[in-house]
Amino acid sequence: MTTDTTSTSGGNTAALIFAWVWVGIPLAWGVWVTIGNAARLFAK
Repeated sequence: MTTDTTSTSGGNTAALIFAWVWVGIPLAWGVWVTIGNAARLFAK
């Protein structure tokens, strides 16, 4: 049985970083807003 390892070239690395940033920023904002809302909910 052989294993197939894929090497990442420079173009793929840049696309991967861009994709994580594209998804990560809205995700981080959503988590931040949710934590803020939860804090206000439990502060009362």
